Amino acid sequence: MDNRVLGVGAPIVDLLINVDDAFLSSIKGGKGGMELVSHEEQDTIIVKSGCIPSKVPGGSAGNTIIGLANLGVPTSFLGKVGHDADGEFYLNRLAALGGETRNFRYGEGVYTGRCLSMITPDSERTMRTDLGAAATISSEDVTSDIFEGISHVHVEGYALFAEEYFRKVVGMAKQAGCTVSLDLASFEVVKIKKAVLPELLEKFVDLVFANEDEAAAFCGDASPEEQAVMLNRYCRVAAVKLGKEGCCVAQDGKATRVTTTPVKAVDTTGAGDLWQAGFIYGVLNGKTLVECAGFGAILGAEVVQVIGAEIPESRWQIIRKQCGA
Repeated sequence: MDNRVLGVGAPIVDLLINVDDAFLSSIKGGKGGMELVSHEEQDTIIVKSGCIPSKVPGGSAGNTIIGLANLGVPTSFLGKVGHDADGEFYLNRLAALGGETRNFRYGEGVYTGRCLSMITPDSERTMRTDLGAAATISSEDVTSDIFEGISHVHVEGYALFAEEYFRKVVGMAKQAGCTVSLDLASFEVVKIKKAVLPELLEKFVDLVFANEDEAAAFCGDASPEEQAVMLNRYCRVAAVKLGKEGCCVAQDGKATRVTTTPVKAVDTTGAGDLWQAGFIYGVLNGKTLVECAGFGAILGAEVVQVIGAEIPESRWQIIRKQCGA
């Protein structure tokens, strides 16, 4: 495959622990959702829990890139980590899959970002996140050599909060002849950046991903098919992810609904990110949009059946056969 995909986002190490509701009631903040805390607060919670966390690489773009790497796609990543064991862990995990690590940047005096996920018996996640070094990346970290040998750039929507940085990344990507995909990331991102999104999508983005909430924030009250067509006005391809209901994909002003076979989900974390990995894999291999959505569904269905966003290698062997990798 003559493709190398660059992920652009926050390299976050996910720390997973199992707790009960009584433990959650003993710490600051409510159950469910995500709150920003310090690195030290995370450590205090972990010690109090008495658990040894499972550690996996995370972050939205990171999940997508690791999914692509597991499918045999050459990958690279632009993000910032700290000079610490977590940063080394993240780089080593990507390198073990054949991923390129030369584009990681290092923050001085800051830790690598971490997300502590506390999983209760009902499979709900309560997250306490320290973005750490990831939050310190800036346009000064973007240089033209990053895009050497890169054919496609996948950006997580949180990068839109640093608009100068985002514009420099996607601007240089287009100058280097890369195609660009953008995951809109959250409805909050869309609401805050709605005024500039049409211009950014039309100018820089070839493939846009949105879930139902993000599509509604951008397009308003409309059917998924209508939302996909509206997004397709600005990008060559638009995909509206509908979870267990499948997706709607649009190209040339025409939308197609693609259904999927539901599975028993135990944790939906990373499902959209891995779905995107399958879809991008299909695009890179010249597949139809329906086939791309099928690959996305395969990866999405696998990751919701495990705790965390890391699919076991034994399952990847099956997935690669299903996707023809």
